[in-house]
Amino acid sequence: MAVHHISIQGTGEWNEDAVVLNEKQQLYGVIDGATSLVPFRGANNETGGRLASQLLQRYFEQLTSEDCRDLETLTNEANFQLGEEMRVSGIRMDDKRELWTAAIAIIRITDHHIEYAQAGDCMLMALYRDGSVRTITRDHVSHIGDVPMTTWKEGIASGIRTKAALREKVQPLLLRNKDKMNTDDGYSVLNGLPDAEKYIEYGKINRIQLAGLLLVTDGLFYPEEWPNTASENEKLDEKLLRRVASDGLENYAEWLLSLEKDDPECIRYPRFKISDDKSGVWITF
Repeated sequence: MAVHHISIQGTGEWNEDAVVLNEKQQLYGVIDGATSLVPFRGANNETGGRLASQLLQRYFEQLTSEDCRDLETLTNEANFQLGEEMRVSGIRMDDKRELWTAAIAIIRITDHHIEYAQAGDCMLMALYRDGSVRTITRDHVSHIGDVPMTTWKEGIASGIRTKAALREKVQPLLLRNKDKMNTDDGYSVLNGLPDAEKYIEYGKINRIQLAGLLLVTDGLFYPEEWPNTASENEKLDEKLLRRVASDGLENYAEWLLSLEKDDPECIRYPRFKISDDKSGVWITF
C-alpha cells in the first residue's frame, strides 16, 4: 500500500484544510475548516476554520492502535471536543454565526473492509482493478451552492467581468446558507453541536478488487468550464480520480492551480474563490 498526500493553501490568509495520517490506526482523511461569520481569532491569530481543522486533525492522529472504537463513535467524540474547545474560547454555541465548522472524509483500512465517515463536501472515491470508478460519498453542500452559483453565472452573462463585483452579488446568498447547517433542508458539517451526529454519514465497503482510494476537499474538485457545450459522458468526480490515477496527486494539483491562475476573475471556471485550499490523500493497493 502506498499513501500520497498534499495540503496546499489557497488565496486565504490561512490554510483551513488538514490531512489526517495515522498509520497506527490505518486511518486517513481530509478536513476542510470553515470560518465563522462572526470574526474570531486564536492565540496565534488563527481563524475559526483553521482552529477547527487543526483540532480535528490532532484528535484523529493521537488515537492509538489499541483504540478499537468504530468511526461513528470517534467522529462524534471529535465533534464533541470541537464544541468543548469553542465553549472554552467563549463562543456562543446557540448562535450558528459564531461556530467554527469543518467538513470531513475519513477512512480506516482493515484487512477486508474500508470503514468511512463523512460530512459536508469532502469526498471519498474508489478505483477498481477493472478501471471502474465508484463515488462512495455524496457532496451534501452542492445543492445549497446552486442558487449563488446560478447568480454568479447570470452576472457573467450580463457582462460583469470582475470577481469583486460578482462576489458582491452572491455574498448575501452565501451568508444565509450558514443557518442551514445540520438541518434537513441544509447540509451536514461538524460544528460542535449534538445535532451534527444526526447528519454525519458512516459505512464500510469491502476490498474486493479495490485498487485505490481518493479523499479530497472541495478545493481539488475537477474544474467545470462555463459555458460548456461539449457532451460530458464522464462525471467530474470520475474525471478527477482518473486524472489523479494517471498523473499523480501532486501533478493534478499543479495543473488545477495553473488553470486558476489563468482565470483570476473566476469567469471561465466560475467559483467563489480564486483558489481554495486543496488537500487530498491518494492510496493505492
